[in-house]
Amino acid sequence: MPIIILLGTLALIITRLPKVEIQHSADYKMRRALNWLPMGFAYAFLYMGRYNLTVSKNEFSDIGLMNNADFGVIFGIGTVVYGVAFVLNGPLTDRFGGKKAMLVGATGAMVMNALMGAVTYEVLTTGGPGGLTALMNTIAAPFFVMFNAIFAFFGQETGDADRSILLPALSLLYAGNMYFQSFGAVAIVKVNAPWFHVRERGVFGAVFGVLISLGVFFAYDGGRAIVSRAETYWVFFTPAILLGIMAAVCLAFVRDTPGEAGFGDFDVGDASSGDDGPPLGVAAVFKKMLTNPVILTISAIEFCSGFLRQAIMQWYIIFAKQTGIMETFVPSTWGLLLCCAGIMGGAFAGVISDHLFQSRRGPVAAVLYGGLLGGALVMTQVLDSVALGYLVIFMSLCVIGVHGMLSGTASMDFGGRKNTGVAVGIIDGFVYLGTGVMSFLYGARLPNGDAAKDPNNWIEWPMWMIPIAIIGLLLSLRLWNAKPKGSGGGH
Repeated sequence: MPIIILLGTLALIITRLPKVEIQHSADYKMRRALNWLPMGFAYAFLYMGRYNLTVSKNEFSDIGLMNNADFGVIFGIGTVVYGVAFVLNGPLTDRFGGKKAMLVGATGAMVMNALMGAVTYEVLTTGGPGGLTALMNTIAAPFFVMFNAIFAFFGQETGDADRSILLPALSLLYAGNMYFQSFGAVAIVKVNAPWFHVRERGVFGAVFGVLISLGVFFAYDGGRAIVSRAETYWVFFTPAILLGIMAAVCLAFVRDTPGEAGFGDFDVGDASSGDDGPPLGVAAVFKKMLTNPVILTISAIEFCSGFLRQAIMQWYIIFAKQTGIMETFVPSTWGLLLCCAGIMGGAFAGVISDHLFQSRRGPVAAVLYGGLLGGALVMTQVLDSVALGYLVIFMSLCVIGVHGMLSGTASMDFGGRKNTGVAVGIIDGFVYLGTGVMSFLYGARLPNGDAAKDPNNWIEWPMWMIPIAIIGLLLSLRLWNAKPKGSGGGH
């Protein structure tokens, strides 16, 4: 109910804002909503099938199947796979369209979540690896040995596959899950680029933040409700079922362009404006994107966002569990509060970008990164205080706002509708490379066992956020006046 009230209030505020100069018919707006709503819910359920690992982690920890190092390994491997998958998935999305990319991503993630549920079912019901789990462990074994050798070379702790019989199998399947997950953001931005003019995209960034927030709510509070009422494997089976349903809905309703839905295509005023020539080859597009200083700066900022976002969202709930505060207000309503924070952060970022900063994205990112830096500094002083929970909710508001504005909006602006897939892939790839670095770092550095019960032993948690937030803030300031320039002189 609080989410419904918040969404209603947000919709009312947005409809009462002064109109930007781009006007569309009521029929067009209705069809556009019918286009992005199925994509949006598919994306939200992808989130549910991505962060269910965090929910299951605490359940696995209680029965000795996964500690912090194990979780860091599984999530770290998955996020690195996600981060490098853009090399393939971005060009594929630009070539075949966002609708097909979403169908591949949703159905692939459905299969991987079903398999993760199946191996969890085997281990929990038999007390050991069944046939499927043994097969997955065998396939994963050579990669896991190589991974352990690399980490051992640098003196870093890795997961214990002898103690955690699910570790190799879940590492392999979660990596596969994250490969298919990587189609999601690329697909939703690719589809929406031809439907939204650049002057409308700040509000779309707010919508993108809402979708992320709903996905987080489904993952955390929905996932926790599942594991409290059913066996742990249902936290994997449930998103698999929902993703299958949404794939069918997307197949029926989504269209890649207004022209395919019976409306006229129009110049959206982004970096592809005036470019009516044939599409560039993949190598040429990558060269164009990777030599664009704005795209590179956004990517670097989003590397920092990826580090900070999951440092907050993933590790706070683990911190709460291990320090014995899980039943207090913020941890017990974590998904709901994250959802509300994300909705407000996305709305704040999108609305002020379009209506205060003339659709510039850099100023918004700088303001929100200032909030992240201040929050990280205060965190070092309140690890044993009830104020910590409210502080990390504020920081979540800031980082979700930045992510929606840059990955969801600036990528469309500066990549252009023709090259959106590669642009989003590069930018979102850096998000998850940042998350991967965070996962391996925190998995190795944060306390385990009895040491994790003392909040003061978690001081490295906020300390690593501070330099990352400083870098993100400085880079955001460099984008203060950046706006896209079309190839043919603009709209």
